[in-house]
Amino acid sequence: MTKFLRLGPVGSEIPVIDVGDGVLRDLRSLTPDIDGAFLAGDGLRRAREVASALPELDGAARLRVGAPIARPGAVLCIGQNYAAHAAESGNGAPTVPILFFKHPNTVVGPFDGIHVPPGADTIDWEVELGVVIGTTARYLESEEQALEHVAGYLVSHDVSERTWQKQESGGQWSKGKIAETFNPVGPFLVPADEVDPQALRIWSTVNGEHRQDSTTGDMVFSVAFLVWHLSQYAVLDPGDLLNTGTPEGVAMSGRFPYLRTGDVVELGIDGLGTMRQELVPAPR
Repeated sequence: MTKFLRLGPVGSEIPVIDVGDGVLRDLRSLTPDIDGAFLAGDGLRRAREVASALPELDGAARLRVGAPIARPGAVLCIGQNYAAHAAESGNGAPTVPILFFKHPNTVVGPFDGIHVPPGADTIDWEVELGVVIGTTARYLESEEQALEHVAGYLVSHDVSERTWQKQESGGQWSKGKIAETFNPVGPFLVPADEVDPQALRIWSTVNGEHRQDSTTGDMVFSVAFLVWHLSQYAVLDPGDLLNTGTPEGVAMSGRFPYLRTGDVVELGIDGLGTMRQELVPAPR
């Protein structure tokens, strides 16, 4: 399995590739970053073809693991896309996809801290399959075309502040979703042609205790349908991130306490890696 990563300090990440042998090779001779321009230029395929000739990145093991995609232009999110999660939220399964957006600065690395904003008392976890757009998806004619526009997949964490989402948003969800660091992603991006997006185990734990455990096959709306559907309303650009919803097992169900400073959340999807974040006070 091929893995694309970005390693280094925030704002200075180095793009690298691992073609399955555990050697991290420097991509800077091909691209300055794993961004929309690189993806739109068929960068993932080109990088795989020449990977064996690329130099190994010295000291890679000592570097911070950043988000595997550069800051996206848009973060589109689908709500209640697993029927059991819709039920634990007090709703039936949606008949059309529910869409909301997150601010691009929510996207951080897979092991970065989640900042707890002042007054945030009902922070919730949501592990999701993240879809990275590779080529422009504009008013697609059919669902069958949709996956051709996907660059790859990664683990995504749609962190939510439920009071802000449900009681203070004026009928929209975004206030509970847009705090800085509220969307860790990673640890790596896997090319779309190496993944079956509807056959992946997806799970989360809090402080080592089981929370979510499901499969992307339980989605109400498939990845292909979502990309096609959203393209009828918005032009999806290369590098955009699409979060596809979370399975049951969140704090909003009433079965678990909400997150607090010092708590540790681990999340994973089989084949796409594991993330770990600690909740820390937000800087002022």
